Amino acid sequence: RRLAPLNEDNGRFLLLAALIAAYLSAGATVFSALESPSEAAAQLRWNRTLHNFSHIFNISPPELRAFLRSYEAARAAGIRVDALRPRWDFPGAFYFVGTVVSTIGFGMTTPATVAGKVFLIIYGLFGCAGTILFFNLFLERIISLLAFVMKACYERQLRRNSVPSSSFHRGSAVSAASSLSGWKPSVYHVMLILGFFAITLSCCASAMYTAVEGWNYVDSLYYCFVTFSTIGFGDLVSSQNAAYQHQGLYRFGNFIFILMGVCCIYSLFNVISIVIKQILNWVLKKLDCRCCPKCRKSSARLSRRNAINPGARLRRHNVAVDVDGQYDSDTEGRRLSGEMISMRELTASNKVSLAILQKELSETANGYPRNVCVNTRQNGFSAGVGALAIMNNRLAETSDSR
Repeated sequence: RRLAPLNEDNGRFLLLAALIAAYLSAGATVFSALESPSEAAAQLRWNRTLHNFSHIFNISPPELRAFLRSYEAARAAGIRVDALRPRWDFPGAFYFVGTVVSTIGFGMTTPATVAGKVFLIIYGLFGCAGTILFFNLFLERIISLLAFVMKACYERQLRRNSVPSSSFHRGSAVSAASSLSGWKPSVYHVMLILGFFAITLSCCASAMYTAVEGWNYVDSLYYCFVTFSTIGFGDLVSSQNAAYQHQGLYRFGNFIFILMGVCCIYSLFNVISIVIKQILNWVLKKLDCRCCPKCRKSSARLSRRNAINPGARLRRHNVAVDVDGQYDSDTEGRRLSGEMISMRELTASNKVSLAILQKELSETANGYPRNVCVNTRQNGFSAGVGALAIMNNRLAETSDSR
């Protein structure tokens, strides 16, 4: 007996897991080839420096290593040779909680007391959840704003391309209204716009960090990406010196840049994830039934025999209704023997049409939008959760692929 094939969601998940594993392996190979020689050379220089220092100042290597361990502990606690700003005054603590709830986590400041660590667990639980909700709401509003602007541009293009003749005026107006009724912005156009915003914001923030922090421009761009994407390595951290010129203005600008950068990059990541999902759907469609010629032949034979195929219409509309459980063997036998139509499927089709009509009338009466996809085959999470659901409802290519 042949095993049942995977459904689309499981196939997409397994394909994405395989691609991520390959992506991680490729990234590890590249970074290992790039950084491993530098690490080995730095370790060799450090060992030579320790040996020369121990020989010149007549200090035993164990004593020198014990001193260096004490220095590493002090550095982990936030103590530096040069004067730095206090880590746990109110501005420093506010900077810390901002990196916690946004999941940036630079690591330059960490609680040292047991009470602080326990409070961080409780604080981060609700703070991170609330911040993710804020990012999702920001994504919804930025998509709505972009959709409004893009729709206005689309309407202007339709008016410009419409025929001015009076004989065709009414027909062109009707066609324009019908084309605008179900219009949604393209996910690729939204991705390009968000990418442009993210690049512009990163360039402006990098110019500020180069002028104030004294970093070179490449390091500033690197810091912007690591921070805005919430990776937060902590090798470069802004606003850590004891004093700056126009310190209050710089701290405010730093906060605004980080907030807007994280929101913009979060939105861009979600749009890119939708594009990746489109690519996975395309790959799955190309791989569908290629390994099983029998399935392709049987489906072609059934499509030729059945002059009326309500099952295909149900699949096109993404609607399925459970009618008295599964089809029995007698019904399946009659359908496979070349019967024109199954009465059970015809009844199910009529019930589906009646259900859709009742739902549309109810939504119209209550003021809800009518372009809601009816899908009783899947559960309540079928449309996605969080950012994915927002993108599915508001962008064109996502809803077309489902």
